[in-house]
Amino acid sequence: MRCLAFAIAGLLAGCAAAYPQPMAPPVQAIGAIPPLPFAGGPAEQATAATLVRIAALNPALHAVIATDPTAMEQARRVDSSGLAGPLAGQPVLIKDNIEVAGPMPTTAGSLALANNVTNRDAPLVARLKAAGAIIVGKTNLSEWANIRSSHSISGWSAVGGQTRNPWALDRNPCGSSSGSGSVVAAGIVAFAIGTETDGSVTCPASINGIVGLKPTVGLVSRTHIVPISHSQDTAGPMTDSVRHAAELLSVIAGSDPADPATADADRHRTDYAAQLDANSLAGKRIGVMRFASTEQLDPAFETALAVLRKQGAVLVDIKKFDDSAIGKNEFPVLLSELKADLAKYLASSPAPIPVRTLADVIAFDKAHAQQEMPLFGQDIFEQAEKTKGLDDPTYKKARKTSFEAAGPKGIDKLLKDNNVVALVGPTVGPAWKIDAVNGDQFTGGGAGSLAAVAGYPHLTVPMGLVKGLPIGLSFMGPKWSEALLLSLGYAYEQARGPFPAPQFFPSIEISPAIAPALEPQQLPLPGQP
Repeated sequence: MRCLAFAIAGLLAGCAAAYPQPMAPPVQAIGAIPPLPFAGGPAEQATAATLVRIAALNPALHAVIATDPTAMEQARRVDSSGLAGPLAGQPVLIKDNIEVAGPMPTTAGSLALANNVTNRDAPLVARLKAAGAIIVGKTNLSEWANIRSSHSISGWSAVGGQTRNPWALDRNPCGSSSGSGSVVAAGIVAFAIGTETDGSVTCPASINGIVGLKPTVGLVSRTHIVPISHSQDTAGPMTDSVRHAAELLSVIAGSDPADPATADADRHRTDYAAQLDANSLAGKRIGVMRFASTEQLDPAFETALAVLRKQGAVLVDIKKFDDSAIGKNEFPVLLSELKADLAKYLASSPAPIPVRTLADVIAFDKAHAQQEMPLFGQDIFEQAEKTKGLDDPTYKKARKTSFEAAGPKGIDKLLKDNNVVALVGPTVGPAWKIDAVNGDQFTGGGAGSLAAVAGYPHLTVPMGLVKGLPIGLSFMGPKWSEALLLSLGYAYEQARGPFPAPQFFPSIEISPAIAPALEPQQLPLPGQP
């Protein structure tokens, strides 16, 4: 089992306890960590401070799987290079299904890939390094990006243990990019990278109270990323602000000859941060997806809609439409593509890994069931293994049907029929408790499957709290509309005002906002106010 290696110019050494650990006592907010007495350039200082925050907070969060022992060397090179730009010298954490050259393996959270040291940079990582970003380490995730079991616990992996939500440590951070959401919310970094097939960027972003962007499929390369589905997979920014998401996307977007889906990316990529406009909501017609809301989410959603109106947006209610064709056809597509795409990735790894096909992974899990399946099994893997390949007419029909229902007959039709430029709705409900018996318990929202299956962009921005837990506001639009969505989200974020920071409560039930309500309530006696 790997442990976290910390080396900060002699100030820190050693490693954290092996995973899984018992939940640590509540920790204080980032601001309580004293400044690091370290002399060096700006990149060195920022990197050292990030490693200190990881050392202080990760034992409670289990959000970082590994730190990169070359991080300080990277920082010194950036300081001496004269590189400029918004990402130069900025520490970034990368989800551990994305390859980074160097000694860190890319595990997807599975012990089957514990030795998957490929010495390859995914193209998006190479772009980050060229822009001067410092790769400080890898984030925990739902193992195999949450596609192994229908009874999974989001945020759990055999390599990293259970990722925790900094708003309440007994609450789930959602997945599969759970660690990336947790580290940004905790203030460990301002920039992280996640990946999404359906909700794996936007759900953890919403539930952790940060910004998340799932780009158009084909805007960001998927090369050297452990896959689920070539139809729906994409990497995307997870950040502490819309501006930072725009800056990060501006760096990682672009064509990659090894990923045919990105052939048109260079024609569409732009400087997204330069196009942010705090007045961009004025006069824009925006479709409101109220059917994605619930009684629990309504108050915060209505407050967000009032902010949009005040900024000049024209809101148009969208009627519920029949999206049953999406749900019925998406899952068979993911099963077929998982078997084919994962085998292609595993076969390409130059590392001495013991698995080269999905069948190999299933066998590995059975042979190491005590470590790999102590809480839930692999029924989805087993279903995927029974699929008949990408030439199967049933698979092809399901993909065609699901895409048309979500894209041309879904988002595109909703935009055209209602004469709106974008759609808004609640992203997902608040975080549920980590439940080793029953698994995940998603509540509310969920409109983002439209964008996921269509391969269209989806931005979530923090919009409020439900009983002390954050929820997000989703902005969705047509293919290649990232610049528009980011600008609309930026205008909303600026008008909304500052968003609170998590306090690392062991449980939200002990927070000052909730604890008094759990005590016996009494009406005042006659004559008392």
